[in-house]
Amino acid sequence: MTTVPTEAPGRAATTPVDPRHRRKVTRTRERPNWLAGLTSVLWLAIVIVPIYWIVITSFKSQSNYYLENPFAPPAEPTLANYRLVIESDFVQYFINSVIATLGAVIPAVVVSFMAAYAIVRGRRSRVLRWTNSLFLMGLAIPLQATVIPIYLIIIQLGLYDSLMALILPSIAFSIPLSVLVLSNFIRDVPKELFDSMRIDGATEGEMLWRLAFPLTRPAVVTVTIYNSLQIWNGFLLPLILTQSPDKRTLPLALWSFQGQYSINVPAVLASVVLTTLPILILYVVGRRQLLSGLTVGFGK
Repeated sequence: MTTVPTEAPGRAATTPVDPRHRRKVTRTRERPNWLAGLTSVLWLAIVIVPIYWIVITSFKSQSNYYLENPFAPPAEPTLANYRLVIESDFVQYFINSVIATLGAVIPAVVVSFMAAYAIVRGRRSRVLRWTNSLFLMGLAIPLQATVIPIYLIIIQLGLYDSLMALILPSIAFSIPLSVLVLSNFIRDVPKELFDSMRIDGATEGEMLWRLAFPLTRPAVVTVTIYNSLQIWNGFLLPLILTQSPDKRTLPLALWSFQGQYSINVPAVLASVVLTTLPILILYVVGRRQLLSGLTVGFGK
């Protein structure tokens, strides 16, 4: 029988520990979780295999695609598919998507951050409480249910078939979730920090951008990447609110490109790779902040 010391006032006390219990605890900690490992491997295969097939097929020629093994690497890699996609006004569609995404995400995140700060710092105001409830109600309204009203409003404003017709509704649908996430993070900033800055003579604007913003940067990056992903992959709004080919975004252009080159599978998959590449780059750049924000968010 062995003993381990425990704290006691005035003297050191000992508590007996059963060696069999210690061996049992050690054995439990070292036992591998085979079920979780097998499930992770299966899920990884489900995700990786389609991506692998898309990438290798985009480097195959149209003639070799039907002759080679679908999962075999291309015997003669070619960039002709990517050249064909780029020559089919891909650059214009890419610029339209960038303008629509940045034009919606930046104002949405800035407005959401200031609204979240006002809601948290002004909790005693009845107007702000009603504003917070209004934002929460926006989470319950799906985009599909508002397509017809949005279409009629855009027509009345004279913005149909323009990028602004995509930006304004995207801002409105990005704000509710962004306010909810950012307000939860700002609420965790210690109140004493705001009080100390106020004693030093700081204004609300200085406390907003010099205190709240640096401490909630992971949340800001998280909602930025999430909203960018939603707007970049948006298909319904560009389909309803635009008509001219020069106003198409990448998802809508990909749909029309697939219809135009439905037989040329490698070219279609090359357009898929080029459409997905900017989002992957954005994730690689902000993955640390994104994972940090998601981890803290799940821990709340």
